[in-house]
Amino acid sequence: MAGLVLNAQKSDPDAKKILDAVSAKFKTYSTVQAGFSYKVENGEGKSMSAKKGTIFMKGTKYKVVFGDQEIFCDGKTVWNYDRGANEVTISDLDASAGTITPQKLFTNFYDEDFLYILTGEKKVGSRTLQEIEMTPTDKSKPFHKVYLQIDKVAKTIYSTRVLENGGNRYIYTVTSMKTNTPIADNQFIFNKSKYPGVEEVDLR
Repeated sequence: MAGLVLNAQKSDPDAKKILDAVSAKFKTYSTVQAGFSYKVENGEGKSMSAKKGTIFMKGTKYKVVFGDQEIFCDGKTVWNYDRGANEVTISDLDASAGTITPQKLFTNFYDEDFLYILTGEKKVGSRTLQEIEMTPTDKSKPFHKVYLQIDKVAKTIYSTRVLENGGNRYIYTVTSMKTNTPIADNQFIFNKSKYPGVEEVDLR
């Protein structure tokens, strides 16, 4: 019995191989521009909200455009702009391990934080997707399972489904992806002059 419990606490080497390949592939890109959809479902699978967004990444820099929100990060500072309130919140990027940046979602964020197993493959259109079930090792996290679907050929993340402890599910699906296209560094900095009358809340 003890042996069974011990085995359950180990990650699946096949799953690790796939995740490592995704991480390695992502690190070869100089820039990434991805379109994504975001859906929230309740425990019964009923859709509660759906949005579309775009993300731009270059090294440690990123920009996310999502509904009424735009988030800019130049690798040091984060600007979170709320279009509805015409307000931008400015904070320092906390480089500690606990901070999840968009880049971390595509690279080896899984090493210490999760136990993971490969649950199988399925076809979606012309793609073959490999699904990996991830369980956080820290039980105080607000979610208890994450399901990643990986495009087997492209070695990129196709979708991420997060199961919250409260019953809600969050589903992110990558709808388009362009890599290695030039993106100017100033795209990752909030330019106040482009947002007339914006109110700044500086938390630094």
